[in-house]
Amino acid sequence: MGVRHINPEGLHRSPAFSQAVVVEQPAKTIYIGGQNGVGADGKVVGPTVGDQARQVFRNLATILESEGASLANIVHWRIAVVDGHTFDEGVAAFQEVWNRADPPPAITVHVVAGLGPGFLVEIDAVAVV
Repeated sequence: MGVRHINPEGLHRSPAFSQAVVVEQPAKTIYIGGQNGVGADGKVVGPTVGDQARQVFRNLATILESEGASLANIVHWRIAVVDGHTFDEGVAAFQEVWNRADPPPAITVHVVAGLGPGFLVEIDAVAVV
């Protein structure tokens, strides 16, 4: 299986994301539904985007580890953040968990009117193992 991170000439290069990711088959693909900043007890973990994003990344890691994978296997994630909240704290949380030696996934960010009660951020992901 091959995974190639694409950042063609003529496009912006960022250490935070890849412009695209190509997956050559065969590969095991894991589609992770939207994760919120909710702990195992089902309660929101904190009042800030940073608190909740850290929990989201823990949730993603737990799911991936259950399948023998890690955050490094994520090829794309989609982030929703509630309007009026900056995602800067979420980016800081990402930088805490992402190994800079690994090419970053392709990322899409949406600002949304709202999520579930108390939720400020939600991230879904696709991983390839």
